Amino acid sequence: MASWGNLVTVSLVSRPRYSGCTNLLLAVVTLFCALTAAAAEPASSPDFEHELNEVWIPMPDGVRLGADLITPIGGMPGEKYPVILEYDPYRKNESRAGRFPIYAYFAARGYIVARVDIRGTGSSEGRLVPHEYSDQELDDGEKVIEWLSKHPLSNGNVGMFGISWSGFNAIQLAMRQPPALKTIIPVDATEDLYQDDVHYMDGVMHMDSWEMSQDLYNALPAPPGYVLDQDYFDNRFDTDPWMLTYKGQQRDGPFWDRASARDKYASIRIPSFHIGGWYDGYRDSLPRMLENLEAPVKAMIGPWIHTWPHEPYPEPGMEWRHEAVRWFDQWLKGKDTGIMDEPAFAVYVRDWHPPGPYLEHAPGHWRYEDGWPISRIRDRSYYPQRDHGLSTQPSPAAEHQLRYQPSNGVEAGGPVMWWGDVAHDQRPTDAFSLVYDSEVLSGKVEILGFPRALLKVAVDAPHANWFVRVSDVAPDGTVTQVTGAGFNGAHRRSARSPETINPGEVFPLDVEMHFTSWVFPAGHRIRFAVSNAQWPMMWPTPYLMTSSLYLGGDDGTRFLLPVVPGGERRVPLFLPVAQHEELKGYESLETGTSSGYGEVETVTRDLRNGDALAVATNGSASRYPWGIQSTQERIEHRTSDQHPESTSMSGDFEIKMELENRVLLLEGKSVFSSDLNNFHLEYTRRLSENGKLVRERTWSKTFARDHQ
Repeated sequence: MASWGNLVTVSLVSRPRYSGCTNLLLAVVTLFCALTAAAAEPASSPDFEHELNEVWIPMPDGVRLGADLITPIGGMPGEKYPVILEYDPYRKNESRAGRFPIYAYFAARGYIVARVDIRGTGSSEGRLVPHEYSDQELDDGEKVIEWLSKHPLSNGNVGMFGISWSGFNAIQLAMRQPPALKTIIPVDATEDLYQDDVHYMDGVMHMDSWEMSQDLYNALPAPPGYVLDQDYFDNRFDTDPWMLTYKGQQRDGPFWDRASARDKYASIRIPSFHIGGWYDGYRDSLPRMLENLEAPVKAMIGPWIHTWPHEPYPEPGMEWRHEAVRWFDQWLKGKDTGIMDEPAFAVYVRDWHPPGPYLEHAPGHWRYEDGWPISRIRDRSYYPQRDHGLSTQPSPAAEHQLRYQPSNGVEAGGPVMWWGDVAHDQRPTDAFSLVYDSEVLSGKVEILGFPRALLKVAVDAPHANWFVRVSDVAPDGTVTQVTGAGFNGAHRRSARSPETINPGEVFPLDVEMHFTSWVFPAGHRIRFAVSNAQWPMMWPTPYLMTSSLYLGGDDGTRFLLPVVPGGERRVPLFLPVAQHEELKGYESLETGTSSGYGEVETVTRDLRNGDALAVATNGSASRYPWGIQSTQERIEHRTSDQHPESTSMSGDFEIKMELENRVLLLEGKSVFSSDLNNFHLEYTRRLSENGKLVRERTWSKTFARDHQ
């Protein structure tokens, strides 16, 4: 039986501040909406103060999940509010500072915001869930939604939102159709767990620093007490690392189907609003959702990495929270805000910019599209030529060969870029790729969609991967990556039933590159590049080899670009980001990379034997009311151009908690390596208190290489 009287109130009462400019823009947008849709109502205004309460949400087996409720204050007697839920393992107490401006924005507009830790993580009780998006996690999520719908202040309608994991959960719980869940807003999330998530991007083995850092956060005791008792050791510290599960699921199949909507779009029967970024690895999901969902759907994609649009990198940002309130008002409060009268897809069209790794501002402009697919877009075929040119006319028959360099590809995709972030100048990677350049463009060429590479290939080894990239070559020679994709050659017929390659066999590959927008300016060139390695982002295949690319003929290699014709389109009127108050007692002391994970700082090569080492580091520190938390990581990626089977990644990650009377240090050390036939994982978890070792555990496991 749920109890509503036992609340712990954290005295956090605030009201957002808005500049005069923002108020003027809000008035302009409201007037515009009134003129264009007479029946539309403005979005809920910030009429409420709010408070944060910590509560327990009971599960049927007696386990309690820790939750923060940010509740409006100052409403009419008996007034009830919709609830919007963020549900993930990212420790609500420690993440309050970063999330508070979002929660406060919604609460000020008449929403109860619930932030809930998954079972066995953060402040929640119980044994750690066995892996991401497990049945236990999603079963609990349905109970959480039901509980929130019956809160005394709830009007019975629940929405979900969130970035990354919580966005994934919003999609997956929508598939389960709990009655009280009425709508979702996933940010930087995907419905395809095998091809898009961090474990096997494009069907290729990937080892991510997130996997190590998340393991330690899973093993961190509950704040603010960080109690080290037997329950903690049994249910957190001693539980198996999730890597032991994921590294054994190397092909697509039932494990990934379980929580993926890619073949079950009809199961999502509630309205959904999908938000993504051009520099985020999950962006492909947006057009698929627009195309396949039968329920009301909208999407927005802007120039950001894996982050919130009101905290953008790169700029410009926009006030997505205002659009979210309009959406939630529509589906949780029953107000016609006019948002469904607007076109379904808001797109930030990217103009050329120089290569990274840093980009403070992404040039471009916003426009609306009616949805996806876009009927006026036409595929334009480009054919690689014998002289490595690129033409809209087919080439005479030719064979171009490429010697495999396993250590190639650092500039095209670092260990955590996963086809996101801002890539380096591609010239060093292109030097060991087959490269085809167009003539200098006489006018601009705009693309929007999924470029494709229809390759005709062969290789003299039983396994190979292919990587295809589209780039913009500027007059000064710099090369900016526009998009790309990898393809596991063993998956040429099926990612569920991989097949060894017959050396010398000629076969086709249809490689759909990742969703992109770009305007190639006049005076630039379009470049396509093909290679067999993208280390350290993708694990190298184990055989020395030479691959062949066949040109000419009716079935020769060609590339397709989704070209957008010119023309005027309606422009969204988004608000700039509103000012907000910081949460007292929380402070970021130093920050790490823009992605939040280590990025490659140095690459060294031994020219005598082809050995290569890439080193990535990262660190951060934050102050909480109960202490200071700092993190450090160092990752070393090693491979060899002579022995690609002997590739490895070793990582050290630590979390230090400096409390009033003690210091806790949680350390994780992983070594993931390969030989010709197997992958090997050794992982050690270590906990110290005041410099004294409290507990240490090591796991070792060997996995057969399953066409990886």
